[in-house]
Amino acid sequence: MELNVEAASGSTDGNNDRKKQAPSISKMLDTVRASDWAGLVALGIWVYLPAFRGRFWMARPAKLPGDISGPASRIAVIVPARNEAAVVGRAVASLVRQDYPGEFRIYVVDDQSEDGTADAARQCGSPGRLEVVNGTPPPRGWVGKVWAMEQGVRAAAGFGAAYILFTDADIVHGEGDLRKLVAHAAQTRCDLASLMVRLRCETAAERMLIPAFVYFFFKLYPPRWVASAHRRTAGAAGGCMLVNRASLERAGGLETIRGELIDDCALARRIKQTGGSLWMGLAETARSIREYGGFGEAGNMIARSAYTQLRYSAALLAATLAGMIVTYLLPPVLAAASTPPAALLGACAWLLMAATYAPMLRYYDRSLLWAPLLPLTACFYMWATVLSAARWWRGEGAAWKGRSGVR
Repeated sequence: MELNVEAASGSTDGNNDRKKQAPSISKMLDTVRASDWAGLVALGIWVYLPAFRGRFWMARPAKLPGDISGPASRIAVIVPARNEAAVVGRAVASLVRQDYPGEFRIYVVDDQSEDGTADAARQCGSPGRLEVVNGTPPPRGWVGKVWAMEQGVRAAAGFGAAYILFTDADIVHGEGDLRKLVAHAAQTRCDLASLMVRLRCETAAERMLIPAFVYFFFKLYPPRWVASAHRRTAGAAGGCMLVNRASLERAGGLETIRGELIDDCALARRIKQTGGSLWMGLAETARSIREYGGFGEAGNMIARSAYTQLRYSAALLAATLAGMIVTYLLPPVLAAASTPPAALLGACAWLLMAATYAPMLRYYDRSLLWAPLLPLTACFYMWATVLSAARWWRGEGAAWKGRSGVR
């Protein structure tokens, strides 16, 4: 009888011990399941992006046709320039040297510069091919750069150009760039063809941030989706945009985007909405000579338009930050701090992320060792985006080249 009581007592004690252990075991299992789910989400994102996001990661220079079939159209080249004395001369010189077989004329719009931009442009241009337009203050409702572009369009009205090339004052072009871009637009009947020029990538800040800048931009605006008539995605690279003049007029001209800080994508969206076709690719020879010496300058470049891209919405800002955390930070955190299988899932997601970044690094001739550091770069972009929002909330707007926002 005593044995039975002891056995029963032992059984009761064992049950009590198991009940005490059960909550902790259950909690541990719940934690493992949560991390595993997080790993599945992270891996799912990095399976989807390279497979179903328009192959945005395939960073290869565009191979454009070399010759123009038929008569060469007249081209008006418009260069909006504000305080660009350090770079505009080399940009204009590269335009003057173009081997384009038809007539083209260069219009540099000096947007109220304070550093001798107009003189620097004249010194490198050909009097018969170059006209420097003295810009006026932007009217109310116009962004400064778009107003400068508009003044160039008006100055070129009498030239009778079939295409207008909008190009920035820091862009140096290869001798055949204009010919090839016009040939491509004519053969494909493209209304807006733009090249994402090769940005300067020499300082430590540029090496870390510039390839990622183009990578993120192409992820947002996959070139294949931009070119597709079946998708609403519309984007362009404002440093080098060739626009069919008739299509620009059909879209309502630059006045329809007069208040847009992100003018290139706004123009692309307008042209696509009015039935036009788009194309965007990576440049083979065109390059920017603008230097971003430190992380502060690069951060200002990103912050200038980041919150504008989010339409000044706090909700979109929160969603964007959450999305970037899950997409770029979650994989390495899981790989380093979790147990299998979550760690393995996180490592696989991180590996896929680095693999999609590698082609852009090769395009910029940078070491592939930068590829696994993309999450760190993403942190900088998140900080710059928050900085952009904070400046807007403080009433500073999107300041650039000493001018802020829309008048």
